Amino acid sequence: MRFYVNLHLYIMYRMNNKVKGYFLGAISAATYGMNPLFTLPLYEDGMDADSVLFFRYLFAIPILAIMLKWRRRSFKIERRQILPLFIMGILFAASSLTLYMSYNFMDAGIASTLLFVYPVMVAAIMTLFFKEKLTMQTVLCIVMALVGIGLLYEGGENGATLSLTGTLLVLGSALAYAIYIVGINRVGLENMATIKVTFYVLLFGWGLFAVRSLFFGNGILLPEHWYMWGSIISLALFPTAISLICTTTAIQEIGSTPTAILGVLEPATAIFFGITVFGEILTPRDCVGLACIIASVCLVVAGGKNITYTLVRFRKMFPKLPIGRRGIKIARSRRN
Repeated sequence: MRFYVNLHLYIMYRMNNKVKGYFLGAISAATYGMNPLFTLPLYEDGMDADSVLFFRYLFAIPILAIMLKWRRRSFKIERRQILPLFIMGILFAASSLTLYMSYNFMDAGIASTLLFVYPVMVAAIMTLFFKEKLTMQTVLCIVMALVGIGLLYEGGENGATLSLTGTLLVLGSALAYAIYIVGINRVGLENMATIKVTFYVLLFGWGLFAVRSLFFGNGILLPEHWYMWGSIISLALFPTAISLICTTTAIQEIGSTPTAILGVLEPATAIFFGITVFGEILTPRDCVGLACIIASVCLVVAGGKNITYTLVRFRKMFPKLPIGRRGIKIARSRRN
């Protein structure tokens, strides 16, 4: 009898953890999709993409530093790791910059959905350069993504096409992010704690916006109204810190593939706020294009373990360690 009681308690515990995992996975994707919600009002208040990202990264860096200390991680890095971290930081920052610039040329919901093709780009890069097996499912996903992009490009309101500049910017953002995801798993940072990698990636990326704003732009622009600082803080908090923490916990509870598939809520959230807050309009053709892109991403994530692992490897900041002496040894070895 005691055995069945314990079994029942264990099953209930696992079910509760599964529910928590799916809930946090959804929260992670939804908060990451809030970028336009806090960015567009700052544009209307006189800021540009470089200034918005300058403050977003600047405010996110201390949050990650506190998390590093809370996890008892060291800030120390080896000399050989500086160049890879710098390159990854520039790639990550370039992806953010081109996405934020695209908001000036197209609806934020469409831009966020076009960005969502990055898992398909990851699959293509791994196939072309790292001998990942090319399956019919991967080919189908690439074709579906291209069809979706074509439908969106030609399916604007009143039959108008999307801005070519905006389309190229957001696809460039997706490509930079895909290269970052693939590259960061192969540049000698595999044994560094993920939260430390993220901290230095944001730190070097912040340097890019500082240089661009001070030497190649109009300087660092401040919001005209004091309450707009709430949007800047929200950018550092919701799409950055909260999204990363929830992603980590979701991966631990439900695994990589379901967490990656829940990423579909990223563009869905951006579209929701675009329509309800900013008055954006979707045509039936847009809806078909969005569906093609989202379906292609879900299929490519579900179809390959290596691709899924690559997608979530460096969004898992607090890995679970096995209990016992071996786990303690691993924990100690990862502190630096």
